[in-house]
Amino acid sequence: CIKHRRTTEPLWHKWDEKAQKCGLRHTVYAVNGDQYTGEWLDNLKHGKGTQVWKRTGAIYSGDWKFGKRDGYGSYSIPDPVTKEYKKVYTGWWKNDRKCGYGETFYPGGERYEGEWNGGLRSGWGRMYYQDGSIYEGQWLEDQPGGQGMLRLPNENRYEGGWKDGMKHGPGKFFYLDKGQLFEGIWAADRPKCGILIDFGRDEAPAPTQYPIPKV
Repeated sequence: CIKHRRTTEPLWHKWDEKAQKCGLRHTVYAVNGDQYTGEWLDNLKHGKGTQVWKRTGAIYSGDWKFGKRDGYGSYSIPDPVTKEYKKVYTGWWKNDRKCGYGETFYPGGERYEGEWNGGLRSGWGRMYYQDGSIYEGQWLEDQPGGQGMLRLPNENRYEGGWKDGMKHGPGKFFYLDKGQLFEGIWAADRPKCGILIDFGRDEAPAPTQYPIPKV
């Protein structure tokens, strides 16, 4: 007699499929103590979820795609003294890196709001520095690059080109405290050539002793 071979799948295939986390919310603890609570797809974090890293205490809550932070979410760390959570970044992610619009809070009270690409400030953004200065303009690879304005704590400001985080190219520097304006060419943060004129001298709080003669 002829014996027919079984064509049905082994039972362990079915058991394996049922064991895979998919769609529903689960809490999983890693060997190193990290913890994730959220949605899954094919055994990967996918959907809404929260990850807690045991070593640093950092926490991310937001969107995931195929095991990586992707979409909108916030990242926070605990204060070393008070242990209260401080927000570090809130915004968009792609492939586990900051990408798109987001806001970052730095130690010392500095803050950046604007565009990111590959985890670096890139595009248009505004940076609030610890000394009270504010830069608003274009960024490239985490530094001011392109066209932008830097306003100093005393209200003096520079408007013009930037490269590698330094003033570079045509630009204007408004010395509002002295009532003067320098307009010229900059290279590596230094003015190379240009013209200095009186600008709003009558309203300046500390004008120079002698006015600049008109050409």
